[in-house]
Amino acid sequence: MSSFLLEIVTPERKVYAEDVNMVIVKGSEGEMGILPNHIPMVTPLKIAPVTIKLKNAEEKIAVNGGFLEIRKDKVVILAESAERQADIDLARAEAAKQRAEQLMSGRKDDYDQVRAELALQRALNRIAVKQG
Repeated sequence: MSSFLLEIVTPERKVYAEDVNMVIVKGSEGEMGILPNHIPMVTPLKIAPVTIKLKNAEEKIAVNGGFLEIRKDKVVILAESAERQADIDLARAEAAKQRAEQLMSGRKDDYDQVRAELALQRALNRIAVKQG
């Protein structure tokens, strides 16, 4: 089975760098599956899990926005932040979700509302990846 190099990079570190068979991401235009020899392109990513398929295994990584670049033999995700499933603290993610929901119910102004909604999306993304 063909493969390609997938790198997931944040401003702090390289989160993932391995040969994979397929990657599924959620871009600005919807969900997209990437296989070897995909056409080159760049697209923004939404806050959503990235699904990685390697042989018979599947792994999910919580990616909180960024960009996807597809090259001839390599896919690079430049993420604002990213966490592997094993690195996610479920209790901390649940607490962040509750804080975001409280902020949204208080609704001070549009700026605070947008920040709370983004925080809620990030928390829900981390919870979804952790729970499988």
